[in-house]
Amino acid sequence: MNPASARAESDGLILFIGGGNMGRSLVGGLIARGTPAARIVAVDPSQEARDALAADWGIGTAPDAAAVLPDAALVMLAVKPQVMKPVCESLAAAFPPQAVAVSIAAGITTTQLDAWLGGGRAVVRAMPNTPALLGAGATGLFANARVTPAQRALADTVLGAVGVGVWLDSEAHMDLVTALSGSGPAYVFLLAEAMQAAAQRLGLPPEAARVLAAQTCLGAGRMLTESGEDAGALRQRVTSPGGTTQAALESFARDGFSGIVARAIEAAAHRGAELSAQAGR
Repeated sequence: MNPASARAESDGLILFIGGGNMGRSLVGGLIARGTPAARIVAVDPSQEARDALAADWGIGTAPDAAAVLPDAALVMLAVKPQVMKPVCESLAAAFPPQAVAVSIAAGITTTQLDAWLGGGRAVVRAMPNTPALLGAGATGLFANARVTPAQRALADTVLGAVGVGVWLDSEAHMDLVTALSGSGPAYVFLLAEAMQAAAQRLGLPPEAARVLAAQTCLGAGRMLTESGEDAGALRQRVTSPGGTTQAALESFARDGFSGIVARAIEAAAHRGAELSAQAGR
C-alpha cells in the first residue's frame, strides 16, 4: 500500500449513500464515539432528509455523490436491495480506488457489488439489525479479498458504533446472519406480543402485560450478553423441576417450538438468497 492510500483510509471521508433510519443511526453512533462531523457526508436525494441530518449531527450533505466521492475512504451503501444495482452503477466511473464499499443491503453479494461498482473494488458486506438505532445492534460482516486490514478496521469502526460486529470467513453464511440477527428482532417482538396477548386473555390489565413482557425480554437479553453463559445454561438455571417454568417449556416442546423457529430461520435465509438472485448480475 502506498502512503497516499494509507492516509486516505485513515483520514478520508466516511460517505453515506442514503440517509434513512439505518444511515442516521450509524451517523449518530459515529458522532457519539468521537468521529468529527467534518469527516462524515451523507448523500440523499431528499432535501428533507439532508436538512434533518445536517441539523441533528452537523455533518455535510449533498444531493448526489459526484463532488464528494473522490475524497471517500469508506462508502456506506445504505439503500434498499431493489435499487442497489443502479445506485452502484451510478458511482462506478468515479469510485475512488482507495475506498472500501460497505453494503448493508440484504441478499446482495460482494461479487455483485464489485461488478456493479466497476470491478476490482474492496467490498464489505454487512448485515446490521434494527436495535442499531439504539446502539445495541448485532452485525455480521464479510470482506472480499481486496479489503485491506486498514479498511477492515475502518468498517469495524463504523459498524461498531452501533453495537457488536462479528466477522465471517464465508460469505455463504451471510444469508443465515440475515435470518438470525437481521430479522431476529421481529421474532422477539412476536414472542413479546404473544406473551402480552396471552396474559391479557387470562385477565392481566393491558398496560401491566405490556410492561412486564417488554421488561422480561430486555432482562433476558441482558443476561444472555452479560452473564457469559450460553442460552441453554441460563434456561436450565431458571427452570425448577416440577415448577411453572417447566410446565411452560414442556408445552412449547409438545407444540414443536424448536421446529417452528428452525423453519422460520430457514425461510428467511431462503428469501435472502432469492433477493440476491432477483437483483441480477
